[in-house]
Parts: sequence; structure tokens; C-alpha cells
Amino acid sequence: MTRTIVESKTKTTIIGFDQPFCVIGERINPTGRKKLAAELEAGDFSTVEADAIAQAAAGATILDINSGAVFSNKMAEDPRYADNNFVEPPLMRELIMRVQAIVDTPLCIDSSVPGALEAGLAACEGRPLLNSVTGEEERLELVLPLVKKYNVPVVAISNDDTGISEDPDVRFEVAKKIVQRAADFGIPAHDIVVDPLVMPIGAMGTAGLQVFALVRRLREELGVNTTCGASNISFGLPNRHGINNAFLPMAMTAGMTSAIMNPIALPVKAADIEAKKLALAEAGIILPEDIDLETFCQLTGLGSTMARAGKEMEAIRAANFLTNNDPSGGDWIKFNRPAVKAGEGRARTGRRSRG
Repeated sequence: MTRTIVESKTKTTIIGFDQPFCVIGERINPTGRKKLAAELEAGDFSTVEADAIAQAAAGATILDINSGAVFSNKMAEDPRYADNNFVEPPLMRELIMRVQAIVDTPLCIDSSVPGALEAGLAACEGRPLLNSVTGEEERLELVLPLVKKYNVPVVAISNDDTGISEDPDVRFEVAKKIVQRAADFGIPAHDIVVDPLVMPIGAMGTAGLQVFALVRRLREELGVNTTCGASNISFGLPNRHGINNAFLPMAMTAGMTSAIMNPIALPVKAADIEAKKLALAEAGIILPEDIDLETFCQLTGLGSTMARAGKEMEAIRAANFLTNNDPSGGDWIKFNRPAVKAGEGRARTGRRSRG
């Protein structure tokens, strides 16, 4: 049975066909997050640390650490700050050190810069997942020696020098090529986690069927674990969570064993709460003056005032139960146990206190 072992200093995550689905938290990534990128440039890692804690609490079993930033404000003093090859290696090292100091969740080192990958590998305790290698010749020659040197598993993305093919058979052959080339370096197939590349369903109506068939082939013919960027399937569409919630369990039953995704449902914004209150007032609905904001958000369907596990995590937990990867249902029951509010303890034991 194929098992990919990813470890921190004190905790082990197993990606495998007979294991609960592995959630790789994606939020520690400055790409497209201007506020986070600005914080990192200023040496502020508070959001990174908060995201690490929140994702682990929401159920992420691996945390992806992406260092893809350029420091635009520093370019004036040194043009090298516009170069990822200059910025990312020290940034990756710092991100790894900060995150593993506050959570014991195994890590995934994510960069297109080989220097950043090696910097992360040198700083990381345990056995991280490396993200990523492609079928491009230059990338194979740069990344596979690192995988072998540090004895770590690697994400293999099914594109090569010709780009990303819409033909799933071509993407399978790229994955096969990477597995074979890895074997030449002495890297076993169980340390290759293939990303077959999920296409947006809005642009390609067969995208879902394609990836399910491709995942089955990768499992049955190459014996490898698989992953994907889970939200790619719903890109550009309304109610993306609804599509993601359907996609993930279907991918799991096809054989997919992990996904890079956001496990968190973000807190409701204060402006949205005030807008909802105003709308209710205009409709003549009178609210109690002392209504708790969390209760208000839940009653009105806004969500929660706190970061918590998202609906995708609910779908994954249910699918784990239904596929007997949560055989006692303990994880499902724990997931659905009401959260304890601040200042409240667990249920009383029934004993009277002695006065």
C-alpha cells in the first residue's frame, strides 16, 4: 500500500489510500495577498503565525509554506529585491522557523526558486514535503537531486516543456516520466505525490470527469498518491464552496489522497454584520439590544465571528467516515461537537461543590 510519510519534529502525517484525506493548508502564501506581502517586507510575521495556528486548528494536517514575494518598497534601495532568487531563500528560512516554532504540524516547502527550496529544507525539522517538480528537463535536474539529498517526498506537477495539456493522457505521461526519472535518482514512487492539474469546470465542462479518471489511472498504474489545488475546479464561478464541497468527496472516491486548500472559513466582516442589522431594522425586525454577535451571525446565516473549519472540511470529514477512513466516526463526532465559548467549561460532572 502506497504511503507517503511527512513529518515535523514531533508529528507524522501519512498520505495514503487507506488513510484519512490529507489537507494541506494553503494560506501562508503572499501571492495575491498584498497585505501579507507588505507585512513580510516589514518583517512582520503576525499574520503568518495566526494563519498557521488557525489552519492547524481547522484540521490541516500539513501546512504549505510559500515564499513567493518580491519586496517592492525595498527596490529603490536595492534592485535585487525585485528578484525572487534574492528574496525567497532568506524569507523561506524565516517562514519555516517562525511556523515550526508555534505549531507541530508537518510542513510543505513551496517555491519555484531552487535556492528557496534548499533553504527551507535546511531549516525544516523532520521530513517535509517539497513543492514542486515538473516534467521540464531543467526542473527535473534541479529539484530531484534535492529530493534525494534530503530524503523527502515531492509534489510532481503534470506539465512539462510543452506547457499544460488539456489532454489527460498527455498529463498522465508527464507524471509517468517524472516517476521514472525519480527512480533513476533512487527516489521511490511512494515519495512522489502527483498533481494531475485540475482544470476549471467553468472553462472545460469535462474537467471533473477528466481528473477523476486520471486520478484512478495514477493510483492503479503508477501506484502514487495524488494532490491538487482544490479551488481550481470552481475558478470564476458563483458559490465556489458548493462546487468544492461536491468535488472533494468525488475526487476522494476516485483515489485522490490530498489537496492543497484553505481549511478555514474566515470570520464575518464587521461591515457585513452592520449591513445585515440595518436590513433587518428596515424590514421592521427588532433585535434584542444585548444579542451576542456570534449568535446573531449564526441565526442570520452570515457565518461566524471567529475563524473556524470551512464547509469543505465538513465534506472531507463526512467522506472520510463514509469511506471507512474514520471507522469509528470519532473524528466526525468531534468535528460536530459544539465549540466551547470563552469563559465556559465543559459539561458539568454532576458533582456538587463542597461549600
